[in-house]
Amino acid sequence: MHSYLRAIGFANITKESEVEKLLEDVYKKFDHREAVREDDTAFIEMEKEFAPDMGIKLCGDVDGDGFHRQYYFPYYKGRSVTTSEEVSVERRVNGDSFAGICDDGRVGVSLIFYLQNAARYRQEQILNQLKGIPVTTTFTGLSSGGKILFPVAKKASAENMDFEKKSVAHRSQLMSAAKNGDPDAIESLTIEDMDLYSMVSRRVYKEDVFSIVDTFFMPYGMECDQYQILGNIEYCQKVQNTVTDEYVYQMTLECNDMYFDICVNAKDLLGVPEIGRRFKGNIWLQGQLNFDL
Repeated sequence: MHSYLRAIGFANITKESEVEKLLEDVYKKFDHREAVREDDTAFIEMEKEFAPDMGIKLCGDVDGDGFHRQYYFPYYKGRSVTTSEEVSVERRVNGDSFAGICDDGRVGVSLIFYLQNAARYRQEQILNQLKGIPVTTTFTGLSSGGKILFPVAKKASAENMDFEKKSVAHRSQLMSAAKNGDPDAIESLTIEDMDLYSMVSRRVYKEDVFSIVDTFFMPYGMECDQYQILGNIEYCQKVQNTVTDEYVYQMTLECNDMYFDICVNAKDLLGVPEIGRRFKGNIWLQGQLNFDL
């Protein structure tokens, strides 16, 4: 049973027989289907929504003997492009699913994500349309649980906001230069990190760490595509699963100047999410490659 089914409103499903019944519904009453043919078989993705922009994808092969299920996963589709940085995609060891990796200087770590649109990616591979064509990525996260924090008090002046934007842009430039082996950029980043560590070490004696750290994005647990995040809520809505009637919060977060969408079951969220507050929790990171630019 997929542990992130609860994130899209299936927290009460506890038996494999219930999951099988749900997958049978996806197979017979899918909303959208994507297929790619290779030799004597075809790889097919079938998806069914159970709330706006979120549902279950059922994936497998079709041959002369019929449909053979490989895997399924819950998904949530994002509303906008998250990054335009270059993405590398590799096949996972279990079947025809794929993982992507993206180096975005705003985060500071390589982001590994589960690819949502594997069939479309394979189509583009077969057509050889990936070479030299820029592809954007839309990130989303399915959360296993989290809590709502109040925002950090800031001096909201135009001068401070402009300074923050320039600082983020400058750091991204340094990260990009450091990856290319620029010794001056590496030295500058090292000094900045030392100064930051010194500042945090002084303030943490008198302040809570979440009043010092505004947002963060860091790996979590043993799985490479799971992260712990702290982000500012830019948009929030409460939707209802059409099958279970469970409520799910869908939120747009700003984290390290990167915008992406997450969803979390209302049962797994501590606090009331509102625009301007912050979400802290664990997510399974998914990504959709956008080929139609």
